[in-house]
Amino acid sequence: MKSSSPALFDELGPRGQKRLKVATVVAVIALIGIVGGAIAQLAHVQQLTARLWAPLIEWSNIRYLLQGLLTTLEVGLTGAAISLVFGTLMGLGRLSTHKWVSIPCAGLIELFRAIPLILLVYFFLIGLPMFGWNLPPFWVLTIPIVLHAGAVFAEIVRAGVNSLDRGQFDAAAAIGLRRGQTMVLVVLPQVFRSLRPALVTQVIRTLKESSLGYVVGYPELLRDGQVIGEYNANFVQTYAFTAVIYIVINFGLSRVAELLDRPKKVRRRPDRPAPEPDPEPAASQPAGTLV
Repeated sequence: MKSSSPALFDELGPRGQKRLKVATVVAVIALIGIVGGAIAQLAHVQQLTARLWAPLIEWSNIRYLLQGLLTTLEVGLTGAAISLVFGTLMGLGRLSTHKWVSIPCAGLIELFRAIPLILLVYFFLIGLPMFGWNLPPFWVLTIPIVLHAGAVFAEIVRAGVNSLDRGQFDAAAAIGLRRGQTMVLVVLPQVFRSLRPALVTQVIRTLKESSLGYVVGYPELLRDGQVIGEYNANFVQTYAFTAVIYIVINFGLSRVAELLDRPKKVRRRPDRPAPEPDPEPAASQPAGTLV
């Protein structure tokens, strides 16, 4: 098995490839054993009976979970869109040449990256009402996600800008563009083009973080799964079904990120036949002669 990035590490030799194959076989066998043991244990405690799985194929429960999936997508897509804007502004602010802009932006980025998301959610849930601010559950969940994910994306944007060749800035300055115009017209289009997979990853991140809606009582997918599990007394089955939904959605978005990351194939035009040479012009006759 050869590595696709030989610049990062050395290629595996014959002995290393054999060891990798052996380790892969051992890992697969261990994984099969763990899954088999888990299934055997579930069967032993009678968690695989049809009575516990039957409620998951009832349309009323499926519709309830689909409603939770819709609200999860609302939180995830809204949080992703706002966090992209917030992260871009914070990342550019940290790159600013003005200290009064870059230092506060750097402090906020490091602050929101360091604080666990669950603490931000609790602050908006419990702390803000102490100051008289009562937000709807949707924003109590979405704003902490935006702050946390936006701080991460700000560092992604900063790294993308710093990865560009310095000649981009010099060329823009040579044609009379100011630094702000260079960022908007030259730098950011190239950064976002290269960060398309990271954008999809950001959407996946916000979708998973929306599962904290159970903390604020927001009816997202995991919260609705918890309600169905309590009503039918089948927590294991309902959580397993909910996990499958998350896996399918996130796997689909991951595939989108991979497709965006693939280089586009340039279509080659079919070779055209070479044009025939023009016929040689007739030799000019001297003046005064008759043809």
